[in-house]
Amino acid sequence: MSLSLSRHTLLLLALALAACDDAPRFTQAEPGEALSGGQATVQRSDRSAFSLPSANLSPERRLDFAVGNSFFRNPWVIAPSTTTARDGLGPLFNTNACQNCHVRDGRGHPPEPGDSNAVSMLVRLSIPDQPYLAKEIERIGVVPEPVYGTQLQDMAIPGVAPEGKVRVTYDNQTVTFNDGHQVELRRPSLQITQLGYGPMHPDTRFSARVAPPMIGLGLLEAIPEADILANEDPDDRNRDGIRGRANRVWDDAQGKTVLGRFGWKAGQPNVNQQNVHAFIGDMGLTTHLQPKDDCTPAQTACLAAPNGEGPDGEKEVSDNILRLVTFYTRNLGVPARRDVDAPQVLAGKNLFFEAGCQGCHTPQFTTAKTGIEPELAGQVIRPYTDLLLHDMGPGLADERTEFTANGQDWRTAPLWGIGLTETVSGHTQYLHDGRARNLLEAVLWHGGEAQAARDHVLTFNAEQRAALLAFLNSL
Repeated sequence: MSLSLSRHTLLLLALALAACDDAPRFTQAEPGEALSGGQATVQRSDRSAFSLPSANLSPERRLDFAVGNSFFRNPWVIAPSTTTARDGLGPLFNTNACQNCHVRDGRGHPPEPGDSNAVSMLVRLSIPDQPYLAKEIERIGVVPEPVYGTQLQDMAIPGVAPEGKVRVTYDNQTVTFNDGHQVELRRPSLQITQLGYGPMHPDTRFSARVAPPMIGLGLLEAIPEADILANEDPDDRNRDGIRGRANRVWDDAQGKTVLGRFGWKAGQPNVNQQNVHAFIGDMGLTTHLQPKDDCTPAQTACLAAPNGEGPDGEKEVSDNILRLVTFYTRNLGVPARRDVDAPQVLAGKNLFFEAGCQGCHTPQFTTAKTGIEPELAGQVIRPYTDLLLHDMGPGLADERTEFTANGQDWRTAPLWGIGLTETVSGHTQYLHDGRARNLLEAVLWHGGEAQAARDHVLTFNAEQRAALLAFLNSL
């Protein structure tokens, strides 16, 4: 009788625990889980892991990939030059090659003490929205700083003054886990010095942005819009505390407002436009979608400088070069996961779900079957992002709006490939400004809609922390 009662009690206890814990329990890897990019997944985990073409790209199309890579990797030069295919750099710029920011197609980092230029981190600028500029805000998402525009450029061609220099200093704060383990977080502070064109507007907003990894961009672009919008919950109808919403941004080619997907605040709609704005903002290179140099009316030397445009009206980045670079950046393959069946990784995956991290870092999508590159179509992918904006709290806020994103909003960053950051990029600095020096610090900076998940992580003991990090490093 006592044995029967004991079993009955255990059954009731198990049912009660199951009822209050909706998180799944993973005891083995899911079918195909290692293939983060579907059939486009690449099988390398060394320094070149982020620089390979989609595994299912045909030999013929790999030629276009290689040519696009050459324009992404090699430096542009000042006009006029005998190198007419690559001239037109500047007059104001942050770097002379895409690869300088995305080293080996990986993640950028803040400047180190003593660095003369920020290189793989840039600083966005704007002033508070002005109602009379509603049309301009609709088109570019912000109100530019009147003299310096929307991005501080710390380099320039001879005869033109750079806009300024960027330094970063840090203040420390300590976070303590329930078991007494302490983690020191660093909060960055920007100093803009050596301003080349006089003082800035007194209400200027600054936002430091490190270059994100380049992998899987075409697959993210191929997620059906309806599938992204299905995860919106701005009114928190399911009462889980997560209020994801899409950014609505201007499409230069279509001349209308569309869904935003790319950039730290989802401020760009597609890979091509992301490239166009990087060319003009980061390197001062014109395209047909951005046909004028990035000079404000106050920057007269910049406006008068020679350019690299052809006599037939061809822009500094020709339509064909832009096509090839876009093809390259769309088809950088996502590396396969490692150790997906390892017990510690599976334990960490369970803890990831138990904390509710998947509420924003959506594990899986299926790409559209038509209207995109054929190699990217119909793929089951595991990017761990919903591509939506979330309020991340005051700790990460830059107080800078961007289209419909406010000063505390950030797009959920994809997690695929994150465990190879040190291998590829030579560092482990995360978040939009590189403040987190490792993955645990990155988790502990989460606030706002992610506060509950972050607080749950603070209950983890040493073994659980190690398991969570093992899972994240397997991605």
